[in-house]
Amino acid sequence: MEQTELLTLLQQVQSGEIAPAAAVQLLSPYEDLGYARVDHHRAARQGAAEVIFGEGKTPEQITGIVLSMTARGTSNILITRLSKEKEAQLQGKFPYQYNPDARLAVANPAHHPLTGAIAVVSAGTSDLPVCEEAALTAEAMGSKVCRVYDAGVAGLHRLLRSLDILEQARCIVAVAGMEGALPSVVGGLVSCPVIAVPTSVGYGANLGGLAALLSMLNSCASGVSVVNIDNGFGAGFLAHRINQMKGICDT
Repeated sequence: MEQTELLTLLQQVQSGEIAPAAAVQLLSPYEDLGYARVDHHRAARQGAAEVIFGEGKTPEQITGIVLSMTARGTSNILITRLSKEKEAQLQGKFPYQYNPDARLAVANPAHHPLTGAIAVVSAGTSDLPVCEEAALTAEAMGSKVCRVYDAGVAGLHRLLRSLDILEQARCIVAVAGMEGALPSVVGGLVSCPVIAVPTSVGYGANLGGLAALLSMLNSCASGVSVVNIDNGFGAGFLAHRINQMKGICDT
Protein backbone atom coordinates (compact mmCIF):
# COMPACT_ATOMS: atom_id res chain seq x y z
CA MET A 1 0.00 0.00 0.00
CA GLU A 2 1.40 3.37 -1.05
CA GLN A 3 1.80 6.25 1.42
CA THR A 4 -1.16 8.22 0.05
CA GLU A 5 -3.41 5.14 0.26
CA LEU A 6 -2.25 4.47 3.81
CA LEU A 7 -2.97 8.06 4.83
CA THR A 8 -6.46 7.84 3.32
CA LEU A 9 -7.13 4.59 5.17
CA LEU A 10 -6.03 6.06 8.52
CA GLN A 11 -8.25 9.10 7.94
CA GLN A 12 -11.20 6.79 7.23
CA VAL A 13 -10.54 4.93 10.49
CA GLN A 14 -10.35 8.23 12.36
CA SER A 15 -13.65 9.41 10.90
CA GLY A 16 -15.35 6.11 11.66
CA GLU A 17 -15.92 5.32 7.99
CA ILE A 18 -13.89 2.11 8.32
CA ALA A 19 -13.76 -0.04 11.46
CA PRO A 20 -10.30 -0.72 12.96
CA ALA A 21 -10.72 -4.48 12.42
CA ALA A 22 -11.48 -3.92 8.74
CA ALA A 23 -8.43 -1.66 8.44
CA VAL A 24 -6.22 -4.35 9.95
CA GLN A 25 -7.49 -6.79 7.34
CA LEU A 26 -6.75 -4.31 4.56
CA LEU A 27 -3.23 -3.81 5.88
CA SER A 28 -2.52 -7.53 6.06
CA PRO A 29 0.09 -8.59 3.45
CA TYR A 30 -1.95 -11.64 2.47
CA GLU A 31 -5.31 -13.34 2.92
CA ASP A 32 -5.42 -17.02 3.83
CA LEU A 33 -8.20 -18.76 1.89
CA GLY A 34 -7.17 -22.21 3.04
CA TYR A 35 -6.21 -23.38 -0.45
CA ALA A 36 -4.28 -20.19 -1.26
CA ARG A 37 -2.63 -17.30 0.53
CA VAL A 38 -3.35 -14.35 -1.71
CA ASP A 39 -0.44 -11.91 -1.82
CA HIS A 40 -2.04 -8.45 -1.59
CA HIS A 41 1.25 -6.55 -1.24
CA ARG A 42 2.86 -7.83 -4.41
CA ALA A 43 1.85 -4.77 -6.42
CA ALA A 44 3.51 -2.50 -3.84
CA ARG A 45 6.68 -4.63 -3.84
CA GLN A 46 6.95 -5.41 -7.54
CA GLY A 47 4.69 -3.00 -9.39
CA ALA A 48 2.22 -5.68 -10.55
CA ALA A 49 -0.46 -7.68 -8.78
CA GLU A 50 -0.22 -11.43 -8.21
CA VAL A 51 -0.94 -13.53 -11.30
CA ILE A 52 -3.22 -16.57 -11.05
CA PHE A 53 -1.95 -19.77 -12.69
CA GLY A 54 -5.20 -21.36 -13.80
CA GLU A 55 -3.91 -24.82 -14.63
CA GLY A 56 -4.43 -27.18 -11.69
CA LYS A 57 -6.90 -24.89 -9.93
CA THR A 58 -10.63 -25.47 -9.83
CA PRO A 59 -13.05 -22.77 -11.07
CA GLU A 60 -14.13 -22.28 -7.44
CA GLN A 61 -10.55 -21.67 -6.32
CA ILE A 62 -9.92 -19.23 -9.16
CA THR A 63 -13.12 -17.38 -8.30
CA GLY A 64 -12.17 -17.17 -4.62
CA ILE A 65 -8.75 -15.72 -5.41
CA VAL A 66 -10.16 -13.19 -7.88
CA LEU A 67 -12.84 -12.04 -5.43
CA SER A 68 -10.23 -11.68 -2.68
CA MET A 69 -8.15 -9.44 -4.95
CA THR A 70 -11.25 -7.58 -6.11
CA ALA A 71 -12.08 -6.70 -2.51
CA ARG A 72 -8.75 -4.86 -2.38
CA GLY A 73 -9.58 -2.92 -5.55
CA THR A 74 -7.27 -4.87 -7.86
CA SER A 75 -8.01 -4.62 -11.59
CA ASN A 76 -6.51 -6.27 -14.68
CA ILE A 77 -5.89 -9.55 -12.84
CA LEU A 78 -4.18 -12.06 -15.11
CA ILE A 79 -5.34 -15.68 -15.14
CA THR A 80 -2.97 -17.78 -17.22
CA ARG A 81 -3.32 -21.29 -18.67
CA LEU A 82 -7.10 -21.19 -18.39
CA SER A 83 -8.77 -23.89 -20.49
CA LYS A 84 -11.98 -23.26 -22.44
CA GLU A 85 -13.81 -25.77 -20.26
CA LYS A 86 -12.76 -24.06 -17.06
CA GLU A 87 -13.50 -20.62 -18.47
CA ALA A 88 -17.06 -21.66 -19.22
CA GLN A 89 -17.57 -22.34 -15.52
CA LEU A 90 -16.37 -18.85 -14.56
CA GLN A 91 -18.99 -16.99 -16.58
CA GLY A 92 -21.09 -14.72 -14.39
CA LYS A 93 -18.75 -15.02 -11.37
CA PHE A 94 -16.80 -11.82 -12.11
CA PRO A 95 -16.11 -9.60 -15.15
CA TYR A 96 -13.28 -10.71 -17.41
CA GLN A 97 -11.99 -10.83 -20.97
CA TYR A 98 -10.82 -14.17 -22.32
CA ASN A 99 -8.58 -15.17 -25.23
CA PRO A 100 -9.04 -18.89 -25.91
CA ASP A 101 -5.96 -19.20 -28.13
CA ALA A 102 -3.65 -17.75 -25.50
CA ARG A 103 -5.65 -19.44 -22.71
CA LEU A 104 -5.45 -16.11 -20.90
CA ALA A 105 -8.11 -14.13 -19.05
CA VAL A 106 -7.96 -10.61 -17.62
CA ALA A 107 -10.34 -10.27 -14.67
CA ASN A 108 -11.77 -6.86 -13.74
CA PRO A 109 -10.46 -5.34 -16.98
CA ALA A 110 -9.85 -1.60 -16.70
CA HIS A 111 -8.61 0.89 -19.24
CA HIS A 112 -5.11 2.19 -18.71
CA PRO A 113 -2.64 3.99 -20.98
CA LEU A 114 -0.19 1.81 -22.89
CA THR A 115 3.35 3.15 -22.96
CA GLY A 116 6.70 2.33 -24.52
CA ALA A 117 7.14 -0.17 -27.33
CA ILE A 118 7.46 -3.96 -27.26
CA ALA A 119 7.57 -6.04 -30.42
CA VAL A 120 6.39 -9.65 -30.36
CA VAL A 121 7.72 -11.61 -33.35
CA SER A 122 6.67 -15.13 -34.31
CA ALA A 123 8.45 -17.55 -36.60
CA GLY A 124 5.22 -19.20 -37.77
CA THR A 125 1.46 -19.17 -37.40
CA SER A 126 1.62 -22.25 -35.15
CA ASP A 127 3.50 -20.15 -32.57
CA LEU A 128 0.66 -17.62 -32.22
CA PRO A 129 -0.85 -18.97 -28.96
CA VAL A 130 2.44 -18.40 -27.16
CA CYS A 131 2.89 -15.03 -28.89
CA GLU A 132 -0.53 -13.85 -27.81
CA GLU A 133 0.08 -14.98 -24.24
CA ALA A 134 3.18 -12.76 -24.24
CA ALA A 135 1.52 -9.82 -26.00
CA LEU A 136 -1.66 -9.83 -23.89
CA THR A 137 0.37 -10.14 -20.69
CA ALA A 138 2.47 -7.08 -21.55
CA GLU A 139 -0.62 -5.10 -22.57
CA ALA A 140 -2.47 -5.98 -19.37
CA MET A 141 0.55 -4.70 -17.45
CA GLY A 142 0.50 -1.39 -19.36
CA SER A 143 2.93 -1.78 -22.26
CA LYS A 144 2.25 -0.99 -25.90
CA VAL A 145 2.81 -4.03 -28.13
CA CYS A 146 3.41 -4.31 -31.86
CA ARG A 147 2.88 -7.74 -33.42
CA VAL A 148 5.01 -9.12 -36.26
CA TYR A 149 3.72 -12.61 -37.00
CA ASP A 150 4.77 -15.37 -39.39
CA ALA A 151 8.21 -13.87 -40.06
CA GLY A 152 10.47 -16.88 -39.62
CA VAL A 153 13.87 -17.47 -41.16
CA ALA A 154 12.46 -19.75 -43.88
CA GLY A 155 11.33 -16.52 -45.56
CA LEU A 156 13.76 -13.91 -44.25
CA HIS A 157 12.36 -11.15 -46.47
CA ARG A 158 9.19 -11.15 -44.30
CA LEU A 159 11.22 -10.25 -41.21
CA LEU A 160 13.32 -7.62 -42.98
CA ARG A 161 10.18 -5.90 -44.24
CA SER A 162 9.28 -5.21 -40.58
CA LEU A 163 12.78 -4.11 -39.57
CA ASP A 164 11.65 -0.52 -38.92
CA ILE A 165 9.22 -1.79 -36.25
CA LEU A 166 11.91 -3.90 -34.60
CA GLU A 167 14.40 -1.02 -34.55
CA GLN A 168 11.93 1.21 -32.68
CA ALA A 169 11.15 -1.35 -29.97
CA ARG A 170 12.57 -1.09 -26.45
CA CYS A 171 12.39 -4.86 -26.12
CA ILE A 172 11.58 -7.73 -28.49
CA VAL A 173 9.99 -11.09 -27.72
CA ALA A 174 11.02 -13.60 -30.42
CA VAL A 175 8.95 -16.79 -30.44
CA ALA A 176 9.92 -19.88 -32.45
CA GLY A 177 9.70 -23.64 -32.54
CA MET A 178 11.39 -26.05 -34.96
CA GLU A 179 15.14 -25.21 -34.84
CA GLY A 180 14.54 -21.93 -32.95
CA ALA A 181 16.74 -19.75 -35.16
CA LEU A 182 14.60 -16.58 -35.16
CA PRO A 183 15.94 -14.94 -31.93
CA SER A 184 19.55 -15.15 -33.16
CA VAL A 185 18.63 -13.45 -36.42
CA VAL A 186 16.62 -10.75 -34.62
CA GLY A 187 19.39 -10.31 -32.05
CA GLY A 188 21.85 -9.60 -34.86
CA LEU A 189 19.67 -6.84 -36.29
CA VAL A 190 18.66 -4.69 -33.31
CA SER A 191 20.21 -2.87 -30.36
CA CYS A 192 17.49 -3.61 -27.76
CA PRO A 193 17.18 -6.71 -25.51
CA VAL A 194 15.68 -9.80 -27.15
CA ILE A 195 13.74 -12.37 -25.12
CA ALA A 196 13.71 -15.73 -26.85
CA VAL A 197 10.75 -18.08 -26.34
CA PRO A 198 11.09 -21.67 -27.58
CA THR A 199 7.82 -23.38 -28.40
CA SER A 200 6.89 -27.04 -28.52
CA VAL A 201 6.00 -26.66 -32.22
CA GLY A 202 7.95 -29.05 -34.43
CA TYR A 203 8.47 -32.60 -35.62
CA GLY A 204 9.71 -35.59 -33.61
CA ALA A 205 13.35 -34.58 -33.10
CA ASN A 206 12.10 -31.23 -31.86
CA LEU A 207 11.60 -33.13 -28.58
CA GLY A 208 8.69 -31.00 -27.42
CA GLY A 209 10.61 -27.75 -27.78
CA LEU A 210 13.91 -28.92 -26.28
CA ALA A 211 15.73 -28.54 -29.61
CA ALA A 212 14.57 -24.92 -29.95
CA LEU A 213 15.45 -24.23 -26.30
CA LEU A 214 19.02 -25.49 -26.72
CA SER A 215 19.44 -23.53 -29.96
CA MET A 216 18.35 -20.32 -28.24
CA LEU A 217 20.57 -20.94 -25.22
CA ASN A 218 23.50 -21.25 -27.63
CA SER A 219 22.65 -18.12 -29.59
CA CYS A 220 25.67 -16.37 -31.09
CA ALA A 221 23.87 -13.00 -30.96
CA SER A 222 24.61 -10.79 -27.97
CA GLY A 223 21.72 -9.45 -25.92
CA VAL A 224 19.50 -12.54 -26.24
CA SER A 225 18.03 -14.11 -23.10
CA VAL A 226 15.81 -17.21 -22.99
CA VAL A 227 12.71 -18.23 -21.04
CA ASN A 228 11.24 -21.70 -20.71
CA ILE A 229 9.42 -23.66 -23.41
CA ASP A 230 6.00 -22.16 -24.29
CA ASN A 231 6.40 -19.56 -21.51
CA GLY A 232 4.76 -16.63 -23.26
CA PHE A 233 3.60 -15.20 -19.94
CA GLY A 234 7.13 -15.07 -18.53
CA ALA A 235 8.43 -13.41 -21.68
CA GLY A 236 5.64 -10.83 -21.75
CA PHE A 237 6.10 -9.99 -18.08
CA LEU A 238 9.87 -9.58 -18.45
CA ALA A 239 9.48 -7.51 -21.61
CA HIS A 240 7.10 -5.20 -19.74
CA ARG A 241 9.63 -4.79 -16.94
CA ILE A 242 12.35 -3.87 -19.42
CA ASN A 243 10.01 -1.53 -21.30
CA GLN A 244 9.10 0.35 -18.11
CA MET A 245 12.59 0.56 -16.61
CA LYS A 246 13.84 3.91 -15.41
CA GLY A 247 17.32 4.28 -13.97
CA ILE A 248 18.24 6.44 -10.97
CA CYS A 249 20.23 8.66 -13.32
CA ASP A 250 17.32 9.25 -15.72
CA THR A 251 16.37 12.92 -16.12
